[in-house]
Amino acid sequence: MPALLKSSQSAADLPTDEIPVGLWTHPAVISTNNFFHKSLSDWAFNIAVGCSHGCRFCYVPSVTTVKQAGRLRPLGVDDPDADWGSYVFLRQWDEKKFLSSLAAAQATPKSGLKKDGNRAVIYCSTTDPYQVYFHPDPKIRADLAEQAKHIVRRSLELIRDYSTINVRILTRSPLARRDFDIYESFGKRLLFGMSLPTTRDDLAKIYEPRAPAPSKRIETLKAAKAAGLHVYVAMAPTYPESDEDDLSKTLDVISELNPVTIFHEPINIRSENVERIAEQARRMRVRLKTEVFATQLSWATYAREALQTVEMLAKRKKLTKKLHLWPDKGLSSKSSLQAVDDPDEFVAWLNKQWDKISAWPK
Repeated sequence: MPALLKSSQSAADLPTDEIPVGLWTHPAVISTNNFFHKSLSDWAFNIAVGCSHGCRFCYVPSVTTVKQAGRLRPLGVDDPDADWGSYVFLRQWDEKKFLSSLAAAQATPKSGLKKDGNRAVIYCSTTDPYQVYFHPDPKIRADLAEQAKHIVRRSLELIRDYSTINVRILTRSPLARRDFDIYESFGKRLLFGMSLPTTRDDLAKIYEPRAPAPSKRIETLKAAKAAGLHVYVAMAPTYPESDEDDLSKTLDVISELNPVTIFHEPINIRSENVERIAEQARRMRVRLKTEVFATQLSWATYAREALQTVEMLAKRKKLTKKLHLWPDKGLSSKSSLQAVDDPDEFVAWLNKQWDKISAWPK
């Protein structure tokens, strides 16, 4: 591994004042994740704290990075939730500690795993494994990028060679192409996936301001398929502006990839994410349907309609067996059920979705 940033460096040590980009104090290791009803993985490998993609709807800061508020404040992050997208701290690489976490995961008995986790580790659950580190100093930016590249490739090599654990890649970045060779070496043990809420670059630019455009993700997914990789797509989260026509077009593009699974969820309300969406709309001077987030009932109506529309479209396009919906637990609350004709029937439908186990290549 090339000599990069010193392990003791953090954003506070960098030459440009108050730039919340740098190194985190703790190494990247495999840890148990907290997914419920997602059927994505049992473990997560998160290479960074924060994410430069800055997706306005992201739930991560309200449930994960907010817990790091005390450590983030000295690094220039005043509010981990409101400032989401403006900071990212790459975790350090400690091969001995990584191998220890890998051994612990490998030794976990089946009884200690989630029934829907597919005995897999996800890259990543709270950040993106392939992102750009927007530091103004070119040398530091290049060093961070090189170190991130090493962390991902080396950890994958170790998982492949020293365990039987499966791997699920989830990214929004075409930079993943550089690792197609190592993905291929996993065979059926690895699934490569990308988030694709819409095919509209203009709409995605509002909700995901720094993430690569959907058109670039589609190209990457097609390249992955051409390379013989097993792919899946997270059509998530779809926006209030994604009407039936938009959802249908997105499903058509996804269908052409013949993915193992198509996940779907609408935007769920989490702490500051609604205000982040509204602020981005004001900044770009566009009108968004933020009124759907005004009350629990209005959100539930939007979310329920989005899920049921995608379910209907998937049935029409013969994609039902591939579709895996992610309804939020909030849809089963009393306030969310007020506008449902048959609450008992709807709750039974929710439980059916929550009990699903996503497919894995045989």
